[in-house]
Amino acid sequence: MIVTTSVKPSRRALSQAARLAGELSARLQARGNMTVRKLLSQSNDERVLVVTEQEVRYYEGQAETPLYFHPSMAFVRVKRLRRGDTDPLIQLTACREGDRIIDCTAGLASDSLVFAYAAGSGGSVTAVESEPVLCALVREGLASYETGLPDVDAAMRRIEMHGGDHLRYLEGLPDKSADIVYFDPMFRQPIHESSSMEPLRAIANMSALSPESIDQAKRVARRCVIMKEHQTSGEFDRLGFERRHVNTSKIAYGVIEL
Repeated sequence: MIVTTSVKPSRRALSQAARLAGELSARLQARGNMTVRKLLSQSNDERVLVVTEQEVRYYEGQAETPLYFHPSMAFVRVKRLRRGDTDPLIQLTACREGDRIIDCTAGLASDSLVFAYAAGSGGSVTAVESEPVLCALVREGLASYETGLPDVDAAMRRIEMHGGDHLRYLEGLPDKSADIVYFDPMFRQPIHESSSMEPLRAIANMSALSPESIDQAKRVARRCVIMKEHQTSGEFDRLGFERRHVNTSKIAYGVIEL
């Protein structure tokens, strides 16, 4: 993989690019005046991480749309919470101020943000992501993205990204050391209308959840283990979750109450 910057990088961007290249064992390359496509065409690699002044972008192959951190619908959901409205995930888990939450499949950390806002400054959210590039991309975004709402930005900064396998992470935790353990794996049956997910599919861990992971989650959680999947998915039954549909959405949550 190549790590580079925008065409006229600041000293900060150059330093960030060097740090990420070291972390990801990638090749640091000066951008010059080359386009991303030309940069890729002159190398034997099809992956490039571009550090700009605003964000970090990931390109793979001939994809025109980069993957980058953005709160997307999570921002809309958090703004609803700010108004005093409800959110299905928060209702189902009874998440409240001071809770400790472990998001085992962080992805773009959208649900982590909703949890972080609901748990408040006294709570904590650890977002576990197995794919190193995605973990770095989201971690950098959480540290710098500005929504214009200080309390939402503070919630993003409170999320702790942890790179690695969620099963190994859970195995290292004491019994009943978190209130909520959450899983949002890549759906076995994709919702193709969700265009925001398409750039993520090229880099995300597509593996199904294991029963061992659910067993460890039940050991670690005090209140509940929850999973999001397609509402017709057989994963709920396979892994022992009680399926709970959310209105007319194609998404459903499965809950194991403890």
